[in-house]
Amino acid sequence: MSAPDLTLALLALNMGYAPRSMAEVRDTVADALVRAGDQGASLLALPEYWCEAWLPMAPRGLAETEEIPWMAERADDLLPGLADLAREAGVALLAGTVPVAAGGGRYRNRAHLFLPDKRVLIQDKLSLTPDERDPESWNLEPGTRLDVVTWRGLRIAVVICLDVEQPSLAARLQGLDLDLVLVPTDTGRPSGHGRVFGCARARAVELMAAVAPVGGVGPIPLDPPRPNHSAAAVYVPCEMGIAGGTGVVAEAAGSDASEGLGTMLVARDVPFGAVRAMRREGEAEVWCGAWDAGRITIGEVA
Repeated sequence: MSAPDLTLALLALNMGYAPRSMAEVRDTVADALVRAGDQGASLLALPEYWCEAWLPMAPRGLAETEEIPWMAERADDLLPGLADLAREAGVALLAGTVPVAAGGGRYRNRAHLFLPDKRVLIQDKLSLTPDERDPESWNLEPGTRLDVVTWRGLRIAVVICLDVEQPSLAARLQGLDLDLVLVPTDTGRPSGHGRVFGCARARAVELMAAVAPVGGVGPIPLDPPRPNHSAAAVYVPCEMGIAGGTGVVAEAAGSDASEGLGTMLVARDVPFGAVRAMRREGEAEVWCGAWDAGRITIGEVA
């Protein structure tokens, strides 16, 4: 069965846009969904921890250890409305990631993919950064499960930021016949941006699938300001006949400054059908499928 070619919209949100209320946050997403739909996009993706842009609304002097509960409480109120917005717009919404209470005072970094047919893919981040798991900072716990959803004929997974850098997880993904991997990300420096986007390109080659990273851009106006260096892109395998063999359908340059609500990258007619044919029918130049290195013996030269 062939896969449809769909247009994707990725919002590299201006993390300094400083909403004045959660109603304004909801309206921002509603407007972005309309913009995406007007440009023919079937799916809109937001960054990891886009909720950090809400922190200027938090009580003055909020401790870093209290930021996660504060954002989680507001996200809990916001998310049902975002599901409604996706359904009304007829555009799937990857609502970035937000902290979600996991019981017993514990929290996880969670992505929600709201589909217009009312289904929801929930994905927790699996491997956490030192800051995320620091008891003196955000003190999150990792997830333990990865789910796949089929929508519009595409097999889709969400792999969050650092998770896309993990070779062990990439090897597990190889057998899942994925068409699209969405990668919400949050990086403060060019080095982090380079790691995530570089690994996203590698995953596109390894999985013979489209991989779409998107991050927030620009400083959050706190004291001191929190930097964000990122962008958005849609990568595919480097094969002739697909995106000119470059592996890039659409790509914005990494940046640490933004204006307005940020930049919406629209990747038109992502060639899911051609990529799937190469993956399933062996039409790639050299790709040999989910290769297993288990038979290899490792030695050392004295």
